[in-house]
Amino acid sequence: MRSADPIDVGPPTLALGNVLRRGGSSADRPADTSDPAWPEDTDVRSEKPQANPEDRKADRKPPETDQTQEQSPKGVNGAFRKHPIAMVVCLGLIVIGVLAGIAWYLHARHYESSDDAFIDGRPVLMSPQVTGSIISVDVTDNQIVKKGDLLATIDARNYKAAVDQADAQIRQNEATEKNFEAQIAGQKAQVDQATQQVTEAASALKFATDENTRYQDLVQKGAGTVQRAQQASSDFNGKQAALDAATAAKVSAERQIDVLNAQKVGAAAQLDQAKAQKDRADADLQRTELRATVDGRVTKLTAAVGALAAPGQAIMIVVPLDIWVTANFKESQLADMRVGQPVDIRIDAFGGRNFPGQVNSVQAGSGTAFSLLPAENATGNYVKVVQRVPVKITFNQRPDVELGPGMSVVPTVTVRP
Repeated sequence: MRSADPIDVGPPTLALGNVLRRGGSSADRPADTSDPAWPEDTDVRSEKPQANPEDRKADRKPPETDQTQEQSPKGVNGAFRKHPIAMVVCLGLIVIGVLAGIAWYLHARHYESSDDAFIDGRPVLMSPQVTGSIISVDVTDNQIVKKGDLLATIDARNYKAAVDQADAQIRQNEATEKNFEAQIAGQKAQVDQATQQVTEAASALKFATDENTRYQDLVQKGAGTVQRAQQASSDFNGKQAALDAATAAKVSAERQIDVLNAQKVGAAAQLDQAKAQKDRADADLQRTELRATVDGRVTKLTAAVGALAAPGQAIMIVVPLDIWVTANFKESQLADMRVGQPVDIRIDAFGGRNFPGQVNSVQAGSGTAFSLLPAENATGNYVKVVQRVPVKITFNQRPDVELGPGMSVVPTVTVRP
């Protein structure tokens, strides 16, 4: 029996591959190919033409390499091929975001808002104007009071005594003034009497003048005696002196009236002074009762019964019910802001409730310009900073909630209808 020629099955790996392609395994094949049971003309590659080992290597499909991966689609096209639905959703969200941004801008350009805003008002510091011990406090913390309500009372005994003293001084000065008026009236009577005496003296002087003239003529003519002429001359001189005395008495009486009138003016001035003291005493007496000057709520109450109250020492603060909003807008937000524009006021303390209002006024200057230490911009290292300008915003109607100065709000002004 002719021994079969050895079969070139190539490398062990390729031979194993051929066996597997035939549906068998290396264990099923006889180890000795010269076995008579194995046909000598049979070739393990009878189902496929014999090929060189290099050709068989070429037939095998090489594994994917990095170069093959680099040749796959990249970028948006590759993403669309791999995840088309996700890419469509992303593009849709981008378009929606752009449209929403445009819509928001078109809507927001009609409004100007600021979170640098707060409730403002003019709290009244209630401090007594007189010194004394507090004998009663008629209000409590956060109580609502009306204008004229009694808040506290100060001991008024000293001030009542001052009122009585001023009243007595007024009565005394009134009596003094009346006394001078009576003296003036009596002096006027004396002036009238002196006037009559002057008239009588003038009449007697005229008669004495005529007698003296007549007797002097008779003496010169020799018809009268010298003694009678001398007597007439003496009587004339006496009447002249009496007239001068009456005239002087009249002038003195008139001057006395002037003195009395001056004293009466002094008494009237003292009377006015006493009345002024009385008015001051009455005012001090009224100030012992501390009353509310505005409608509001009592806060920061420090008054206590028995404590000493002094002028200028605040014992409580009354916050008026009439309040507004002070909003510090950037100066770049004021271009379209005008008085009377509607405002939506959101108050943080009450869950963001909104209240209608309107722009009342815009301060003539930035907030720093009226501060205690204004900024000095005339320097070489100046840095421009956007300034804030206070804007006063009033409520259309008084809110139905309790608001106080300093509470945070967010006003939104409609600058374009």
